[in-house]
Amino acid sequence: MPHDAAEGAPRSPASPQVRVAWGVLAALLLIWLVFETAKYGGWVIVAALAGVVVPDLSFLAGLTGPHEHGRMPRRAVPLYNLLHRPVVAVVVMLACLVPDSSDIAVPLFNLGLAWLVHIAADRALGFGLRAADGRLR
Repeated sequence: MPHDAAEGAPRSPASPQVRVAWGVLAALLLIWLVFETAKYGGWVIVAALAGVVVPDLSFLAGLTGPHEHGRMPRRAVPLYNLLHRPVVAVVVMLACLVPDSSDIAVPLFNLGLAWLVHIAADRALGFGLRAADGRLR
């Protein structure tokens, strides 16, 4: 995908229908997340806020060193791709089913739920996984 620095960051070539589907999913998950955080409060709110931020912590791995505009540094790509896979967030949500995790079950579930909201919103906005060279796939 050619990219001109004046255009801004390139976006995913996903079809408009796919992006709308991701947007609808993001909206539904966000409604569920708001309901859960309002219901439980306390550490659940902290976990939800962390879940929204966690996937983008991978950018910290690429803060130093040269890279082109619109391209993530190569060393940050594997972590970014791992943290932006829905299956990882679902595994975090399912971890609340581990026996003897009752104290952290609800915050852990909401961490994963917020993480899924982040991923779905990214995909709806056209930000998907990265290729090995740091460009959007």
